Amino acid sequence: MTQTTDNGSVLDILIYVFDRYMLADAPEVPERDALAEDLERAGFPGDNVERALDWLADLAYERHRPSLAESGPRAMRVFTEAEHNHLPADCRGYLLELERTGILSPQQREIVIERLLALDSSELDVDQLKWVALMVLSSQPGEELACSRMENLVFDLPVERPH
Repeated sequence: MTQTTDNGSVLDILIYVFDRYMLADAPEVPERDALAEDLERAGFPGDNVERALDWLADLAYERHRPSLAESGPRAMRVFTEAEHNHLPADCRGYLLELERTGILSPQQREIVIERLLALDSSELDVDQLKWVALMVLSSQPGEELACSRMENLVFDLPVERPH
């Protein structure tokens, strides 16, 4: 079972849903209303449940985002002022490291940044970033290897390098 802060934050709810339905190979995630009821029965506050469900819906929408233009090998991602204000330096560095090691593509990096900012949390850290990256990767078809590598990072297991 995953570790959460048990305060019912949006990220706590997302981790609960991910752990219960995605990592557990549940047959399917319930429809929104049934999922909301399940989360409220589990003790999560209703307003955060709605925000978490909106976050998941937006993540599903991100799968259909147009692809980014190809960037050269020497291209460098410059973070905006808003991103600097919400993403601590260790998170920004870790995000770029995930891209450098091939776990995230530039497109996925942008989705992770968008989803992190959508959490509207004042205290983001690398562990939270790992969970969001895992959720993003697991939502995208054909990313089994990257998802497996990210899952190993989330659970502090050795990471397999692609050949």
